[in-house]
Amino acid sequence: MKDDDCVRFLQGVLPRLDLKWTGYRKVRRTVRKRMGRRLHELRLSALGAYARLIEQNPEERARLDAFCRIPISRFYRDRGVFDALTGRLLPEMAERALATARAELRCWRAGCASGEEVYSLRLIWDLDLAARFPELRLTLLTTDADDTMLARAAAACYPPGSFKDAPENWPDVAFLRGREVLCLRPEYRHDIRFRQQDVRAVLPDGPFDLILCRNLVFTYFAEALQHRLAGSLAARLRPGGLLVLGAHENLPAESAGFERAEKTLPIWRRTENS
Repeated sequence: MKDDDCVRFLQGVLPRLDLKWTGYRKVRRTVRKRMGRRLHELRLSALGAYARLIEQNPEERARLDAFCRIPISRFYRDRGVFDALTGRLLPEMAERALATARAELRCWRAGCASGEEVYSLRLIWDLDLAARFPELRLTLLTTDADDTMLARAAAACYPPGSFKDAPENWPDVAFLRGREVLCLRPEYRHDIRFRQQDVRAVLPDGPFDLILCRNLVFTYFAEALQHRLAGSLAARLRPGGLLVLGAHENLPAESAGFERAEKTLPIWRRTENS
């Protein structure tokens, strides 16, 4: 499959999946390889035939949609973001919760991939913050459209490369070492729920204190859908709650209900009066 043919195909088909071409320019080779294997399985020689097939067959269209998911994750990915959460933002959130006599901080990771960022929050809380706020529980809801990725996240076993951004002591303190992977110790798997959900179709009920929606909606989704979901995310945050995006993502222009929580980081706060 030639790259030019793949580009034209994706430019034509992605809008039908509520996705946008600009999000895929740098990762199109991953999608092209997946489609190439599928065309070989189907014994199709041209993308035109595949385009006709996905028009006629909803199951094949769903398979193509799965090909377009780019699950990249690491522990403590984008260190500045997690440093800010650990050092200031989560402690402030905890103090606000205690001031209103709440016993729980609710967090949601939308599009969790293989789970590293969810467990990063778990470890930040358990290793650094829980002793300061013993009256509070941190609970984590983890959703993804792909049940295979959810299974990987639930297994919580990772190759050494997943830890290149993580605090140096995490592998020794929180993981059991196998021959090729490190597996999260059972005591750090509590208060985490896994749920298969595609945010284009359904979102969990709030309110949440913190939502991580990174390198998904505001990279790959169509503009109209981004605007709609920005409003839906705001509606699921408590006033003062935080929305964390990917390092190169921004909210759509004129997204109501948010203000920057950190000038140089992709972290937004739901405004108090929204």
